[in-house]
Amino acid sequence: MSNRKLNRRQAWRAERIQQERNERALKKERNLTRQVQSGDLSSEQQGLVICRYSKHFEIEALEGEDQGSIHICVSRTNLGNIVAGDHVIWRAGADQTGVIESKLNRKSLLERPDNFGRLKAVAANIDQMIIVISPEPSPQPNLIDRYLVAAELMHIRPVLVLNKADLLDEYNEELISELLNVYHSLGYQTSLVISSRHQEPHLNNLPSLINGRTSIVVGQSGVGKSSLINTLLPEAKLAVGDLSSATGEGTHTTTQAKLFHLPTGGQLIDSPGIRDFSLWHIDVEQLQLGFIEIAQQLGHCKFRDCKHEQEPGCAIQAAVDDGAIDEVRFDSYERIKAAILEQQARGLTSP
Repeated sequence: MSNRKLNRRQAWRAERIQQERNERALKKERNLTRQVQSGDLSSEQQGLVICRYSKHFEIEALEGEDQGSIHICVSRTNLGNIVAGDHVIWRAGADQTGVIESKLNRKSLLERPDNFGRLKAVAANIDQMIIVISPEPSPQPNLIDRYLVAAELMHIRPVLVLNKADLLDEYNEELISELLNVYHSLGYQTSLVISSRHQEPHLNNLPSLINGRTSIVVGQSGVGKSSLINTLLPEAKLAVGDLSSATGEGTHTTTQAKLFHLPTGGQLIDSPGIRDFSLWHIDVEQLQLGFIEIAQQLGHCKFRDCKHEQEPGCAIQAAVDDGAIDEVRFDSYERIKAAILEQQARGLTSP
């Protein structure tokens, strides 16, 4: 069902209808039994979005006679993007089907621009981002920094996980250690793990970092996100791909974000692997807040409108010169800033 353009009054009415549905669904006295014989739907009830496939959704029932079961649902029009991790109000029908009636408020939402310059919701209600890197394919510091900016602006905890730690050798170990030390010095959690189809896994302190939280697993294609989730949750049975022999880059095996429950409490959301994570939908001021070491220096420059380029008395440039801000990180900031300004010059601005 495609969303039609609403005027202000229609949007207000649609929002009011959703609110009324939410209020009805939160009442204690409801009949959640499906009237299969008559073809009726159950009363409104709460559900959790596990995955979205085009116009259909996997919804886990959170209450009633179907609690814990999965239903394939369609959605009412004009509910906006619905993604893994969303809490919704839905009504159960026959044969494990149903209809999403409305969407509950989110506490967080991860978004990224797609290839057509439109913002795409990835996952909702997450409180932690697991950023997976590996020796092969080689880590991309600028991509890591983009993820960290997104996590900081969402006010969720990022954790850097080096997967395939068994591939560390004399040629890459020093470089990767220096990279992780930069982030560790900023206070970011790091973990070295091995998750593989071919040998005994070693997860170190990762379970203690994810238990009880709703975490999204992100990273470039080929770093072993699916293997990592399969190690944590063997029943997930996610498809695992090999690196391309021609490019050395990963192949996409996950095409849709999907939520999995952890046996010790909490959830993992697997996300499609990507080779880029754009941030043109934020402005430069938000970007500065996303680099925590730069944010600490804001307000200390000589000039209030300092652009932190060549101005005298710039506290951020001074911190770079003194080593308080890592040069590679600052270069990464400037590259992201240039990309944001370039995209905005082309007419792409934050909504």
